[in-house]
Amino acid sequence: MTSLVGKVAWITGAGSGIGQAVATALAGAGCVVVLTGRRQEALGRTAEAIAGNGGQCVTIAGDLTQPEMAGAIVARIEAEFGRLDILVNNAGGNIVERAWKDLTTTSIDGLINSNLSAAFYCAAAAMHPMRRAQQGQLIHIASWAGKFIHPVSGPAYTAAKHAVVAMSQSINMEEYRNGIRSTAILPAEVATPILDKRPAPPTAEERGAMLQPADLAELALFIATQPASVCLNEVVISPRLNKFYER
Repeated sequence: MTSLVGKVAWITGAGSGIGQAVATALAGAGCVVVLTGRRQEALGRTAEAIAGNGGQCVTIAGDLTQPEMAGAIVARIEAEFGRLDILVNNAGGNIVERAWKDLTTTSIDGLINSNLSAAFYCAAAAMHPMRRAQQGQLIHIASWAGKFIHPVSGPAYTAAKHAVVAMSQSINMEEYRNGIRSTAILPAEVATPILDKRPAPPTAEERGAMLQPADLAELALFIATQPASVCLNEVVISPRLNKFYER
C-alpha cells in the first residue's frame, strides 16, 4: 500500500456525512486535507475533530457551483502547499420535490449544478497541478443511482450521477498518460443528512441498516493507498440489506 504521509487531499462537501468521514480518514493516514463546502461552521467542526486527532487541515468555504471557485481553491492550495495529490469530489445534494411532476427549471438547474457541474469544475481545476506532477488520484462519490435507475432518487439526481460516472471514465481514457487515475464510487443508501431531503425520510432503524459514512471513508482510503500502477475505475457498494433488491 502507498503511504499518504505528506500528500495533499482536497475534499469537497467536507462539513458532514461522507465528506467529513473521508477527510478524517485521510488526515489520519497522514494527508494534509483541504476542506471545502458552503458552510464555514460545519467545516470548522470537521477541522476541530481532525486537529484534535493530530491531523493537519485548512478550511475554505465557498460555492463550488460558481465556475471560478474551483480554480481559485486550487490556486490557493498550490500557493500554500505546492502540490495537490488527491481530489475527493463529494459535494452534492437532493431536494424533497424531486419527481418529474414537481421539477421546475430552477430546481433542475440546482440539482445538475450541485451534483455534476461542480464535480466537473473541481476535476478540471485539480488536474492542472496533477499533470505537472505526472501523478494524481480523483475519487468521485457518485451513487447507486449512477448505475441503476430507481424513482427514489429522482430523475435529475439520477441523470447527474450517471454523468459523473461517465466523467470519471473519460478522465481515465485521456489522463492515464499523465499518471492520473479516477475512481467513481457508487454507493447505495448511506446514512447521511441528505436522507432528510427525501419526501418520506427513513427511520432511525432503517438508517442503521444502511451503509455508514465510515464505510465510504474506509473505501476511499483503500483507493487512495493503491500503488500508482493500479486504477480502480468503478466501485459499486451497498449494504447487505439492500432495499433496492426488494420487489
